[in-house]
Amino acid sequence: MLRYVGNRLLLMIPTLFGVAVLVFFMLRIVPGDVVEVKLRADGGSVSQATIEMERKRLGLDKPLVRQFGDWMVGLATLDFGISMWTERPVIEEIAIRLELSLQVAIMATVIAVLIALPLGTMAALFRDTWIDYVVRIVTIGGLSIPSFWFGMLIMLSLLAFFNWLPPITFTPLYVDPVANLTQLIWPAMAVGYRYCAVVARMIRSSLLEVLNEDYIRTARAKGVFERVVIARHALRNALLPAVTVIGLEFTFLIGGLVVTEQVFNLNGIGMLLVQSVSRNDFTMIQGMVMLIAAFYVLVNLLVDVLYAVFDPRIRYTR
Repeated sequence: MLRYVGNRLLLMIPTLFGVAVLVFFMLRIVPGDVVEVKLRADGGSVSQATIEMERKRLGLDKPLVRQFGDWMVGLATLDFGISMWTERPVIEEIAIRLELSLQVAIMATVIAVLIALPLGTMAALFRDTWIDYVVRIVTIGGLSIPSFWFGMLIMLSLLAFFNWLPPITFTPLYVDPVANLTQLIWPAMAVGYRYCAVVARMIRSSLLEVLNEDYIRTARAKGVFERVVIARHALRNALLPAVTVIGLEFTFLIGGLVVTEQVFNLNGIGMLLVQSVSRNDFTMIQGMVMLIAAFYVLVNLLVDVLYAVFDPRIRYTR
């Protein structure tokens, strides 16, 4: 197992290098100049000489190969460079917002798993009964309703029935847990509803397939209690596809909640990514893409390791 994990960690290097090459050169193909957007966005009259001086100061006059080399050297030392818009270190700009986005993603994941596991299990065990039909309606609603629209319904309901809205200013969890949860529990619920629907349907379909396997019939024929058959034999194997979905959905939440963050007025990673794209802030976009890619790789590694925990038949070799 340790050797397998070590090999997967080594494979992360070429994967992230490929992402770095793609994002760097593809951004240079996209039309637009961050210097012109910065100096002439509001109709300002700036001479071409001033623009050239600014480009030189930011290092944009260097050959692309040299720019790429400088950026790769910075990545090797965890230096993502300086934002071309705010002129602050990229790592600082991301760190300010990562705490918020990461907490929302974790809370949404916890909510989704705690609700989806019993819902999916009951739907499979009581197939084609009223319980199954209710779970289907709930999960189809979660898949059909966009998270940002459900978030708007939550905000309007809080305002209409309680004359109250969540606080706007973000308070870290370690500073004031009550104020923090008061603000972030609502976006976590809005996102977690769709998350829960996806996981619950996956658990239901996987569990129905596993319940028809021969080893389940054998366990029942041997007189094993039904609760033990479901918990120790069927559910553990049925969780494998669900674990994959949970991992992919979690990484999506890190940078994919742009509209939901706007609804709840959250200044997270998604909002920062949209602002960076609109400003053509190359260094910021590159740093955020690399961060999201690293999350995907690490979460996929964790999912592969969890496979061996839930299914003892899986043995990792070379």
